[in-house]
Amino acid sequence: MSAIATIDISRWYAGGAQADAVAAEVDEGLQRAGFILVTGHGVDTGLAARVRAASREFFALPEGVKACYSVPVGGHGWLGPGAEANALVEGTESPPDLKESYSLGAETATGDAEVDRLWFAPNVWPTEVPSLQGLVNEYTAAMRRLSDDLLALFAHALGLPSNPFATLADHPTWTMNINHYPPVSVVGEPEPGQFRIGAHTDFGTVTVLDREPGAGGLQVYSDATGWEDAPWEPGALTVNIGDLLEHWTGRRWPSGRHRVLPPQPQAPEEDLVSLIYFYEANHDAIVTPLEPPIGKEAGLQPVTSAAFIKERLDAITVS
Repeated sequence: MSAIATIDISRWYAGGAQADAVAAEVDEGLQRAGFILVTGHGVDTGLAARVRAASREFFALPEGVKACYSVPVGGHGWLGPGAEANALVEGTESPPDLKESYSLGAETATGDAEVDRLWFAPNVWPTEVPSLQGLVNEYTAAMRRLSDDLLALFAHALGLPSNPFATLADHPTWTMNINHYPPVSVVGEPEPGQFRIGAHTDFGTVTVLDREPGAGGLQVYSDATGWEDAPWEPGALTVNIGDLLEHWTGRRWPSGRHRVLPPQPQAPEEDLVSLIYFYEANHDAIVTPLEPPIGKEAGLQPVTSAAFIKERLDAITVS
C-alpha cells in the first residue's frame, strides 16, 4: 500500500458525517508521510494547463533573455540552473539541482520597508510572455483559497474547536515556483548524487503541487516504505505539509520528505514542468506547538513564521 492516501475532499465541502470521515482519513494519511493526493478540490484543471503552456514559452527563451529576470533564492523572478541545492537543508553536500524556476510571491505590502523587501516584494513579469501574469494571478488566487480550506480541514482533523490559521494566515506570505526540469540534452548527464531536486522538506504550512507524471518524477519518503514513487492521477493535486505545520502539530504529522529524480536513462529527453504553491502564514505569526495528546512531542517552543522560514531558505542557497 502506498504511504500516500488519495482523499476526495468534495466530501469535506459537503459537510456532516462525510466531513468527519474525511478529517479522519486526513489525520491518518498525514501521520504516515506528510503527504496526501487530493481530488474533489474544485480547481479548474484547464487553468493549470494554461499556466504550464505559458511557462514553457518563457523557459524556451534564450538564456540571455531569461537572465534579465534573474533573482537570488527567495526573490521573485528567474532562478537559473545551479541556484539551489535543496539537499543542503538536510546537511547533505550535493551538486546543484537540475532545474530552473520562475518564482513569484505575495504582494500584499505591510508598509514596513524591510518586511516588504523580504516577503512582499513586487513580482516581475516577462514582457516576452504577456499572458503569464494574468494566468498566474488567477491560479495563485485559487491556490490561496484551497490552502485556506486545507488548513481548516486540518484543524478539524486534529479535533480543534476552531481553526487557528484563520487569524494566523489572514495576511500570509506565500511563494509559487514554476519548476522546469529539462532533459539530458539540455542539462547533461547528472553528476553522482545529483537530482532534479535533492531530498528535502518544505518550509511552510501546506504545499500544493500540480505536476506532470514522468520517469524522473516525484518520490516521497516514509519510515514504513522508504522512497517510493508518488502516485499521480489526472486532475489530482499532491499536497504535503511543511516544517512549520509539523512544528505546530507537535510533530504529530511529519513534514513530507521528498525528492525529484534526475532524468532517467529510459527517458533521457523527458521535459517536465511543475506548478508548486508554498503556503505559509503571516510573516509575524507566532506558531505555538500543540501539546500532547494532540501533539506527539511535548515542550516544543513557539516560533515566528518569517524567521523560521528564512533560516531554511538561506540553507538551500548555493553560494
